[in-house]
Amino acid sequence: MLNQTSVTEFLLLEVTDIQVLQPLLFVVFLTMYFVSVAGNGAILMVVISDPRLHSPMYFFLGNLSYLDICYSTVTLPKMLETFLSTHKAISFLGCISQLHFFHFLGSTEVMLLAVMAFDRFVAICKPLRYTLIMNPQVCTQMAITIWTIGFFHALLHSVMISRLNFCGSNHIHHFFCDVKPLLKLACGNTELNQWLLHTVTGTIAMGPFFLTLLSYFYIIIYLFFKTHSCSRLHKALSTCASHFMVVVLLFVPAVFTYLRPASGSSMDQDRIIAIMYSVVTPVLNPLIYTLRNREVKGALRRMIRKTL
Repeated sequence: MLNQTSVTEFLLLEVTDIQVLQPLLFVVFLTMYFVSVAGNGAILMVVISDPRLHSPMYFFLGNLSYLDICYSTVTLPKMLETFLSTHKAISFLGCISQLHFFHFLGSTEVMLLAVMAFDRFVAICKPLRYTLIMNPQVCTQMAITIWTIGFFHALLHSVMISRLNFCGSNHIHHFFCDVKPLLKLACGNTELNQWLLHTVTGTIAMGPFFLTLLSYFYIIIYLFFKTHSCSRLHKALSTCASHFMVVVLLFVPAVFTYLRPASGSSMDQDRIIAIMYSVVTPVLNPLIYTLRNREVKGALRRMIRKTL
């Protein structure tokens, strides 16, 4: 049931109020969007097309690349439009849809990173049982489970936000529709929404984060005490370093945004942090995985040679 007030659209805030910077920022963000789509698209293509990459690790990497393409597409095109348009509006339904897909893809990604960390734990610490534990059926079930949980987590927020009354200003102090800026505009009691944001979203964020840290902790302990081969130690740590960089880039800004009390948050700070996890992270992910992964680099070279 959608809200019963007269609000039919919201007005989004620009990334910056400095008019001179807007053309430059438009070019910068447009370039970042193309790099994100092209980089993640290339990884997705080689993971699908190259038989050498048909393993659990690259199956989940393909999921991550697809998520990042969709994740940046949820916010960046609309943000680019606000640079060009004088009427920076988004319909009520469009706003709820953007919020839904932003939280759907974001929560799915944090859970996917925990699954990827578990995959590395099994591969390094249980190598003889790896193919048994991480068989194709299990990997598919894991992927379906996290995508489903992410969808219903986002649906919870979108339904609860759509039921609120918006009787005041329709100016959202953000460059996209998100829960916290919308709650600031709502009339009436929003305690349940705040509880859902801090408890449910907090659990979905912090649960995978701690599982990820736990996996890497066990991996590091195992490598230092069980591995006597320097080359194997270096290769394993290099792979884990790539994953951990992605985890830090996504989790730290997101946790800082959603688990911080609303009274202690600054909208300018929130916008800068949101750019980190919604714009910068999808761009850096393909660079991190291609620059630090020989198999992906080799698959990309083979794909380029075939197309020439």
